[in-house]
Amino acid sequence: MDLGLSGKFGIVVGGSRGIGKAIALELAREGVDLAIAARNAERLQASAAEISAATGRRVYPLVCDVISREQVDAMVEEAVAELGGLHILINSGSAPGGSATAVGYIDSIVDEDFLDDFNVKYLGALRCTRACIPHLQCTGWGRIVNISGLNARIAGNLSGGARNTSLVHFTKTLANQLGRSGITVNCIHPGITRTERTASRLAARAERKGVSAREVEAADYAQGARRANAIGRMVDAAEIAHLAAYLCSDKAWAVTGETIAADGGGGTFVYY
Repeated sequence: MDLGLSGKFGIVVGGSRGIGKAIALELAREGVDLAIAARNAERLQASAAEISAATGRRVYPLVCDVISREQVDAMVEEAVAELGGLHILINSGSAPGGSATAVGYIDSIVDEDFLDDFNVKYLGALRCTRACIPHLQCTGWGRIVNISGLNARIAGNLSGGARNTSLVHFTKTLANQLGRSGITVNCIHPGITRTERTASRLAARAERKGVSAREVEAADYAQGARRANAIGRMVDAAEIAHLAAYLCSDKAWAVTGETIAADGGGGTFVYY
């Protein structure tokens, strides 16, 4: 299917690794020229070179810390100048799960770490979106996809749940505000997702248990296990990228203000 993305320009925040990198690669395969933004310059440059070599598209690595409005504004202006315009924004600039010291019982929460989580994930997305909106409005065609997480639907992780839920509200509010400018806004809730960091984490768990990494993963997704889902395996970052590419496509005009879970059917609720 032709997604109508060839010749479009996009920014992927958090595009140096993980789900963000997978989305950047998929968009580039669909013909999108990109800027990818993250904090680590070395990793950014390597990922940009890898994606460009694999797809033949222009990929600009731009160092940016999303907690700084000044850095965000400068990054967006540089991206637009290099690309020649802007059609797509992917907000994927945060660590999965949230801060380790902002998870757990309420009396264990470190306030500063909780606020840092919000500053990166929620306010980071807000800063990037605010800087991009005038450029998207200029083209009359825009796609914003926020990468949130299923902690928004699962009680237990106070910081991860709160920051992810806030992105759902952000998504719907912006969809209502921007729809008549030709801009759609949607949100993806990944569950546990295979990225380049998964192998080392499985290996560490396997070593502690004295079994193979394959056995650890099989046990995680066995029927009735805590991490089990409908498809019986971990979702790959490339599968999240396929969904994101569709939401960015010219085929997805009717989809806006929505939040879509992409965890292989892990939930048990009929309505979320």
